[in-house]
Amino acid sequence: MEEELNYGKRKHDVLYGMFDTDSDSKEKRRKDVSRMPMDHDSSKEDNKKDGEGVGVLERSRSLNKMKSSKLGFGKDVGVFEKHTKGIGMKLLEKMGYRGGGLGKNAQGIVAPIEVKLRPKNMGIGFNDYKEQEPMEEIKVFPQKEKTWLKQGVLKKKEKEYITAEELLMKKQEQGLDVVEKVFDMRGAQVRVMTSLENLNAEEEQEQEEEKSSPIQHNIRLIVAWAKLDMKKIMWDLRKERETVVTLQKEKEKLKDDATRKKKQLDSMEEIVYVVERLTKESLLGTLTLESVSMSFGDLQRQYLDEYKLFGLAIIMSSFALPLLSRVFQGWDPLQNPLHGLNVMSVWKDLLKGNEICYTQLFMEAVFPAVRISATNTMQARDPQPLLRFLDSWEQLLPHSALQTILDNIVMPKLASAVDSWDPRRETIPIHSWVHPWLPLLGQKLQTLHHTIRNRLENVLHAWHPSDMSAYYILSPWKNVFDPTSWEQTMVRYIIPKLLAVMHEFQVNPADQKLDQFYWVRTWASAIPTHHMLRIMDVFFNKWLQVLYQWLCSNPDFQQVINWYLGWKDLIPPQLLSNEHVRYWLNIGLNMMNQAAEGLEVVHPGFRENIKTHSQPQAAKGQQPGSGGVGTVDMSLKELIGVYAQDNDLLFMPIVGRMKDGHQVFRFGNISVIIDSLNQKLFAQTEHRWSLVTLEQLVNLDKGWVLRRG
Repeated sequence: MEEELNYGKRKHDVLYGMFDTDSDSKEKRRKDVSRMPMDHDSSKEDNKKDGEGVGVLERSRSLNKMKSSKLGFGKDVGVFEKHTKGIGMKLLEKMGYRGGGLGKNAQGIVAPIEVKLRPKNMGIGFNDYKEQEPMEEIKVFPQKEKTWLKQGVLKKKEKEYITAEELLMKKQEQGLDVVEKVFDMRGAQVRVMTSLENLNAEEEQEQEEEKSSPIQHNIRLIVAWAKLDMKKIMWDLRKERETVVTLQKEKEKLKDDATRKKKQLDSMEEIVYVVERLTKESLLGTLTLESVSMSFGDLQRQYLDEYKLFGLAIIMSSFALPLLSRVFQGWDPLQNPLHGLNVMSVWKDLLKGNEICYTQLFMEAVFPAVRISATNTMQARDPQPLLRFLDSWEQLLPHSALQTILDNIVMPKLASAVDSWDPRRETIPIHSWVHPWLPLLGQKLQTLHHTIRNRLENVLHAWHPSDMSAYYILSPWKNVFDPTSWEQTMVRYIIPKLLAVMHEFQVNPADQKLDQFYWVRTWASAIPTHHMLRIMDVFFNKWLQVLYQWLCSNPDFQQVINWYLGWKDLIPPQLLSNEHVRYWLNIGLNMMNQAAEGLEVVHPGFRENIKTHSQPQAAKGQQPGSGGVGTVDMSLKELIGVYAQDNDLLFMPIVGRMKDGHQVFRFGNISVIIDSLNQKLFAQTEHRWSLVTLEQLVNLDKGWVLRRG
C-alpha cells in the first residue's frame, strides 16, 4: 500500500511539480499541465475561460486579427499580453527588454521589414513606382470579372445552420416544449436528444469544473488515469482467464489423446500376440478351426474398433481358408446337403458386416464342390436334390453364388430338357419340373414359355374333350403364361370343341347322361369366364326348353324341384356366382312358380309379357257384344327367339352394344339387329351388316363353329 502511494506521489510530482506559494511557479505548473495529454473531458479546458483571461481559442482569434491588419508586429507588439498570464513579457524582461528596441543596449528593432505589394502586372521601376510607399496607399486595380465562367452555372443553395441558442429561442417563440429529435454535434461524438432541457447541462458542468481549484482538477486527472489502469488490468485479467480455460481444454484433449493412444497400443500388443501365436500353430500344423474362430471372436468382442480398423477379418479368413477347404473336400451337396452347415454358420456370424470376406471364403472353400456336383449329377426332370440344398443353405448362400448356380447350371439344363420334351411321349408333366424353379428364376423362365406353348398347341389339334389329360397338362400354366397368350390358346383349341360337345349334349330328365357336361364343367376354372358363359348359354337354352315342356305336362313338382336343385349343384361355383348364370336359373324358377300357382307357363323364348289384343270388332258373322276369342300377336323378335330355341341356339341382347340406334342381339355366335318397323333382320358377316333370313342365320352360325374348330 505504501509503495502504491509513493508511486502516485512520484507520478504527481512528475506531472505537476510541487505546489508552493510562489506565483511564478504556480503559473509555470499551470502552463505545463495545459500541455500534458489528457482524456476527452480534460481536453476541453484549453477552449474554456478561466478566472483571469480567455482560452487558447480567443488568443488564436486575436493573433489572426492582428495578422490580417498588418504584416508585422509594429509598435503594438506584446499588446496581446494583457489577455494572457504575462509569461511572454516576463520572458522579454529577463532578456533585458524595458521598452523601445530589443537587445542589451536597445539597439535592435521591434518591427520587422515590412513587405510592400506591387500592383498586378507591374514590372520593377514602371512609371517611377516607389517600392517603399505604405501598404495602405497601394491601389490594386480591380480584376476583371470573368462572366463567361458563370454563364449557364446555377448557384448552389447554401446550407443554413443555426445554433442551439437560436433553436431554443425559435421553439420558445413557437410555444413548443417538446422536440422530436436534436443532433448535438458540438463534441467529439454526435449526441441524439429528444429534449432540449439538458442540452447545455454538460457545458454548464464543465464551466463549474473550470471554476474549481487546480487541485480538484488534478485529482480528477489522477482518478481518470486510475480508471484507465483498472480497465487495462481487468482486460488483462479477462484475457488471462480465457487463456487458462483454453489451456485447460487443450490439456484435457491431450490427456484423452494420450489415453486413447495408450489403449490402442495395448490393443495392438494383444492383437500382435494372438496373430503370432496362430501363425506359429499354423506352421506346426496344430491349428484348428475352433482355435481360429475362438481367438478372433475374442478379439472382435474386446477390440471391435481395432478389429475393423486393421482389417482383422481378412487375416482371419487367410487362417481359416485352408482348414475349411479340407472340410468340404470330396463333398456331394446333392446327396448330403447338411454337411458343414454348422461350421459355415459360425463363420457367417464372425464375418458379419464384412460380406466381401465371407463371399470370398465361401466361393473358395464351399462353392467348388457345389459346382462339380450340380454340373455332373443334376437332372432337369428331377430338381428336388438341388432345391433341397439351396433351401438348406438359403441363409448362408451368398447372392453371387446363387445367381451363378441358377444362370450357369440350372437354366442351361432346363432349356435343353424343354427342347427335347414331347408331350405325347412324356409321362411326367412338364410343369412338375419347371414350376419349382419359378420362385428362384421368375421372369427368366419366360424364354422357355414360347417353346412349351408351341409343343402343347401341336398336340391339341387332335385332342378330344373326353381326354382329360389336356386339362391336367394345360391348367397349371394358366397363371404362368401371360393372359393374352393363354386366352388365345383357349379360344383357338379348347372353346370350339367344348361348344360342339355342348351342342351335342341332350337334357333328358328320364335318362340323363352327364359325361359331356362333366367334360365341359372341368374347364370352368381354366377358361376365362366370359368365354365359359357362351358355352353355358347353349346348355341353359336346352335346359329351359326341357323344363318348359315338363311343366306343361302336369309333372310331380317335387321331382321338378329335385331336378332343379340337382342341376344347380352341378354348376361350378365360379359360374354359379355369376349374375348371368343366376339370370338363367331365375327364369327356370319363375316358370316353376307359374306352374305351381296354376298360371300359364310362359315359354322361355317369349317375352315375359305377351301382348294380347282383342279384336276391336266382332268377327264376321258375330254380333257385337258376344264373347269373342282373343288372338295372340307375336312380334318378329319373338319369332326369332322361338326359332333359335328350335335350333338349340341362344338368342339374347348384348348389353351395352347398339348399331344405328338398334339393340344388337346374339343369335348363337352371330350378332344380329332387328328392324321392327320394316320387319327385317340383319346379321354381321365379315365386318359388315347384311340382310338375312332365319335359315341363312342358322347356316352362318354352323359355319362359324366349323371354322373355329
